[in-house]
Amino acid sequence: MSNGATDALLQVRGLKKHFPVHRGLLQRQTGWIKAVDGVSFALAQGKILGLVGESGCGKTTTGRMILRALDPTEGEILFRQQDGQVVDMAQLGRRQVVQARRQMQMIFQDPYSSLNPRMPVRDLIAEPLRSYGWSARDSHARVGELMERVGLDPRYARRYPHAFSGGQRQRIGIARALALSPSLIVADEPVSALDVSVQAQILNLLRQLQTDLDLTLLFIAHDLSVVRYLCDEVAVMYQGRIVEQAATEALFTQPQHPYTAMLLEAAPAPDPHASWMEEDEDASEAGEPTPTDDQGCSFAPRCRYKSDLCSQQMPALEGESHLAACHHKDELELHGV
Repeated sequence: MSNGATDALLQVRGLKKHFPVHRGLLQRQTGWIKAVDGVSFALAQGKILGLVGESGCGKTTTGRMILRALDPTEGEILFRQQDGQVVDMAQLGRRQVVQARRQMQMIFQDPYSSLNPRMPVRDLIAEPLRSYGWSARDSHARVGELMERVGLDPRYARRYPHAFSGGQRQRIGIARALALSPSLIVADEPVSALDVSVQAQILNLLRQLQTDLDLTLLFIAHDLSVVRYLCDEVAVMYQGRIVEQAATEALFTQPQHPYTAMLLEAAPAPDPHASWMEEDEDASEAGEPTPTDDQGCSFAPRCRYKSDLCSQQMPALEGESHLAACHHKDELELHGV
């Protein structure tokens, strides 16, 4: 794995999104919120990359910038189109972005609010097709095909979203995302609003679609068990930066960054005899994220292994097949799952 992989479908380099902070009666700018601050990764064709981290770490902002739903402050978003041409999504004009979006789509988190309640399912799924010039006859035929592919009965195409369960609504959202046969799908926590039993069905559907259609997925989530089940690789974000990236099993069994180890420790163990009182005291005392300046490691205030170097110098994301941004990664023996 390499951030400079030339065969990658998507390469993100130094991606940043800084939001201005305004205060006072005159709303003068007093600083910046660095939601994403130098994210780089590569995603190979046909693979699923999980992007995980705490709420507010910049996962969703990263996904929206890749699709240009948000304009990046800085950085490159290199996307290899189906004709082989590589374009930088960060530099495209509005019309060019519209054309590029035919090949990259998004599955949203909430299957209830992401569907227009005033439109029947047939029109919801056909909406992207009609936007790109498909005829009504062709789009209706395509809708039936898509509904069957995601496990819905095409006879229900005239029904409205309220007639469907949460899992069925998410299948509608998936069908809509597949309508234009995209190469890349950004899935923003697509199962977090669903019951656990339904989550498994949607995850199996995504895996089947990825295999059948050679899809490439950026899967944004905070549930580590879901990520371990579905993803080929995992990138861990903390305060706008990726602090570790590796193949899924390597990251879960041999983490190299203390933050990743803390996330794994915090995940509930599937053991009916385990007690929540047995949690690691050091992990529980770590507390909430603490804003820091740009000189040192952003995780240093919470890290039990920190040294003076950690507060003075920002560690680089380095490695061969297993990347980690930690000055002491070669010295630590961190526990995985």
